[in-house]
Amino acid sequence: MVLVVAGLGYGYFRYQWSKVVSRPCTTCVAAANGAPYNVLLIGSDSRAGETAAEAQQFGSAASTAGQRSDTIKIIRVDPSTGTASSLSIPRDTYVTLSDMAANSGLSSDNKINAAFGNGPDALIQTIQNTFGIPISHYIVINFFGLQDAVNALGGISMNIPYPIRDHNQGTGVNESGLDITTTGCQVLSGAEALALSRSRYFEYLKGGEWYQDPSSDIGRITRQNLIIAAALDKAKSTFNPLQLNSLLTSSVHDFSKDNGLSATDLFSLAERYHAFSGSQLQAYTLPTVGEQTSGGSDVEVVQPEEASALIAQFLGGPFGTIVTPPLDAYGNALALTPPPTTTTVAPAPTTTTKASSKAATTTTAPASDIPSFDPTAC
Repeated sequence: MVLVVAGLGYGYFRYQWSKVVSRPCTTCVAAANGAPYNVLLIGSDSRAGETAAEAQQFGSAASTAGQRSDTIKIIRVDPSTGTASSLSIPRDTYVTLSDMAANSGLSSDNKINAAFGNGPDALIQTIQNTFGIPISHYIVINFFGLQDAVNALGGISMNIPYPIRDHNQGTGVNESGLDITTTGCQVLSGAEALALSRSRYFEYLKGGEWYQDPSSDIGRITRQNLIIAAALDKAKSTFNPLQLNSLLTSSVHDFSKDNGLSATDLFSLAERYHAFSGSQLQAYTLPTVGEQTSGGSDVEVVQPEEASALIAQFLGGPFGTIVTPPLDAYGNALALTPPPTTTTVAPAPTTTTKASSKAATTTTAPASDIPSFDPTAC
C-alpha cells in the first residue's frame, strides 16, 4: 500500500509538473553527472496575464510594460554532499548586456536586470560572460509565486523586532504593501512575505520614530535570503510528498523553467534536501557600491577584488572565462582576477559606504551581519 500511494503521489507530481511552462535554454551549460551545478532563480516583474485585482496591487501591464529581473539569485547545488548556497546579484549592477536583440532599444552598457527584457537566455549569457559563472538551469517566478508557495506551506514563522512598513519618502506611497505592526515571533501569510521581499523602501519604528534602511536593494536582498531561510525551515518541519504536491499545485502557474529541469530532478532534490535547514544555506551577495553614471543613472558598481574572491569561494574553484567584464560608472571594464587560493580563503565580510547620489552598501551578507531591524526566522 505504501508503494502504491507513493507511486500515485509521484505520478500526480509529474502530472502537475507537466503544466509548468518550459522552454529550451540555448545558453545553459550541462553539468557532469553528480557534480555541483548552478540554478538561476529569476524574480520577474512582468505584469502580463494579471487579473484586475492583481493589476490593482502591482500595477498594470500597460503602466509597467515589458519585464525585468526584479531578483537575481544563483543557487549552487551539490548533490554529493547535500549542501547548497546562494549568490545574489543586485539588480542595478552595471554590466555589458549579452545576447540582446538588435531591436531591443536597450543600451549595451546597462543594469543587469535589463537583460531579462530579452528573456532568460540573455540574462544567463550576461551572467556567464560577466562573472564566469556557468548556469545549468533557470526558474522564473512571478509576483505571486512566493505568495502562493508560502500559503501552501501554511505561512512562515519570522520574528519582527519592530513595526515595519514600506514607505517611499519621495512619493509618500507604500509601494510593496508591507505594513506589519505586531512585533515578536509570528506567522506571516503569503501576501505579507511577498510584501516584505519586495520592499525597497523598508522602514522600522523605533522609539516613536520611523527609520529607513539606507541600503535599498542590498537590504532587500538580505531580507529575501531570510525569507528563504524561514521557508526552508517550515518545509523541513512539515515535509511529506503530499505537501510537495500541494506546493506545486498552488504555484504551477506562477513560474516557468528550462526544459532540461525534469520532475525527477526536482523530486529527488526534495527528498535529498528535505532535512536541510535555513541556517545551513550560505547566502552571499555580490560586493558592489552605489555610483551614478554620467547620464545620471543610479547603478551598483562591482568591487573587483572582493567580487573575484567571493565568486571563487561560491564556486569552490576558479570561475570561467570572462568575455565582457563588469563596468565602472564611466563604462570602463573592471578586471576580475581569480585569487591565488580559491578553496581555502573566504572573502572577509565587509560593509562599505561611499559618497554618491544614493546610500551605497557593499556586503556579502553573512548571518552575523544581519541588521538588528530585519525580521529573522524563528
